[in-house]
Amino acid sequence: MTELNTPADPSSESPAAAPSGVGATTHFGFRTVKTEEKQHLVREVFDSVASNYDLMNDLMSGGVHRLWKDRFIEMLAPRPGQKLLDVAGGTGDIAFRFLSQAQKRQKDDQPDASVTVCDINGEMLRVGRDRAVNRNILRNIEWVEGDAQHLPFPDASFDAYTIAFGLRNVTDIDLAMREARRVLKPGGRFMCLEFSKVVMPVLDQLYDVYSFKILPVMGQVVARNREAYQYLAESIRQFPPQEQMIERMKKAGLSQCSYRNLSGGIAAIHSGWRI
Repeated sequence: MTELNTPADPSSESPAAAPSGVGATTHFGFRTVKTEEKQHLVREVFDSVASNYDLMNDLMSGGVHRLWKDRFIEMLAPRPGQKLLDVAGGTGDIAFRFLSQAQKRQKDDQPDASVTVCDINGEMLRVGRDRAVNRNILRNIEWVEGDAQHLPFPDASFDAYTIAFGLRNVTDIDLAMREARRVLKPGGRFMCLEFSKVVMPVLDQLYDVYSFKILPVMGQVVARNREAYQYLAESIRQFPPQEQMIERMKKAGLSQCSYRNLSGGIAAIHSGWRI
């Protein structure tokens, strides 16, 4: 993969949903690729970084992703008996936090909360299962290999749907959000935590320097994979900015859509409901 410079305003135009049909194209970072190729390319990236995924997030966020995930779960407010689908959550970070917080709120006569982790990448799921065993988290958690665009679950199956730092890697974001709505029960909540558009002056310039000059070098030195970290930085700039995400959530059939910026917009939490 060739290293590319940051465009003057890479998020000024968010890519539309990936078109279908022979010859259709989409983005893979700043590259244009055939739509059918993107999933394979993304899989290669995450196969290569699965064992260092937490390290990857630490590098990309300076370790702050842990606080963002805590805030994400705080906003979700897990409760006993709740059924969560966590998509693209292979290593278990969101699932473990969800179960822990639900258990803290549980009384003796209340049912357990449960979580299904669905990820298209088998290597990521393997890392998550190993982490669960190491933490003695053996109950109320299921690991399923599946595609966010074609979820292997019946309609109205879950009380909540979460996806953290995964939606930007999906080929067709709009299709994935329609699938999210489909598997949510009426009254169910959709929540997405994702890198987003920095809204603070000066910070946006510093963030560009970090993303395109420093991060790939760190990826090369620490994880021996410069190209993967280059792609990840580029994929962030291709993700729809906050207000565009709201509009696309509404078009997917979600209601009461809102977002909350984290760290000046470096990341954002988007929330919507199936009514």
